[in-house]
Amino acid sequence: MSLTKIIKVDPLSLQDDIVRQAARVLTDGGLVIIPTETVYGIAANALNKKALNRLYKIKNRPKNKPFAILIGQEQKVRELAAEVPVAAYKLMHAFWPGPLTVILKSSVQGKVGLRMPDHPVALAIAAQAAVPLACPSANISGQPAPADFEQAIKDMNGLVDLAIDAGAAKVGLESTVVDLTVEPAQIARSGAIKDDEIMRVIKSKNVLFVCTGNSCRSVMAQEYLKKILQNEHRTDIQVSSAGIMALSGMGASEGTREVLAREGIDAGAHRSQKVTQELLDRSDIILAMEDVHEEQILHLAPEVKNRMFLLKEFAKIKDNNLNISDPAGGSLEFYQDTFLMIKDAVERISKIL
Repeated sequence: MSLTKIIKVDPLSLQDDIVRQAARVLTDGGLVIIPTETVYGIAANALNKKALNRLYKIKNRPKNKPFAILIGQEQKVRELAAEVPVAAYKLMHAFWPGPLTVILKSSVQGKVGLRMPDHPVALAIAAQAAVPLACPSANISGQPAPADFEQAIKDMNGLVDLAIDAGAAKVGLESTVVDLTVEPAQIARSGAIKDDEIMRVIKSKNVLFVCTGNSCRSVMAQEYLKKILQNEHRTDIQVSSAGIMALSGMGASEGTREVLAREGIDAGAHRSQKVTQELLDRSDIILAMEDVHEEQILHLAPEVKNRMFLLKEFAKIKDNNLNISDPAGGSLEFYQDTFLMIKDAVERISKIL
């Protein structure tokens, strides 16, 4: 039995040829010990049955216990999982890249555990390989997970094809595993992230207001709801806003800043952002100003339909027109009337959050 090829690397100045070499071994069906921020793992091409069978044998692990999958980009979640809940996206946003594994419904069958590690070597190899990587800890099942390379290679030398030595893992504890295929979500394994931190994120609510340019209406709604929540000492609700056609980094309009100033709100720090799939994914409730915004959001992310409403639906006075008109370029009086409509609806929303 030949010994494993070992390559020592500096994670902060990783050479491209080493990344390509590791990725090539993986795509060809080989096994590679790689560092993560938690512990060292053994990576294998999850699409290669021969590689997986070899990994099960080395780990001495029953085949009815699947391996977690390591990914290099959050976008891979859509390829590997189905019916991903909002709570999963909130956890990913809060803790990825990092020591969190989420169990989701698989896009094929059964369940799949996914993790995006906070380690430059693991991320680079995963991205270069461009295949999902099964990546359990580099130890025999039942033995302690290796927090440094010496522990990882001790029992694996000669059993894997390549091993990357990047020194000690900075965390040294296995990832926290959260099962999001059940309701309510459950902590399947306590780990590097404390259980109460996980539950705090899951139980929090994300509210997203959407208008056209993210400089007038959505800013008014966002800032006024933030004021209400602050006055009520609510820390379990996160509020944001975005625009369908927004140019990123722009400030609130002059009229918006003035009407909010009358409420004791300083909107000078606001910077616009465009609506993205990621923002929609992690929002529990999406409140649009016009039906055209609803249409464009549904075109981008049809799965959010049951979480999206027109803001004016919550106003006390409603008519056949549920759109809140854009005051951009209008008089200050127009801005004030627009704000009063938004204020009424936001106050009512705050009572049901």
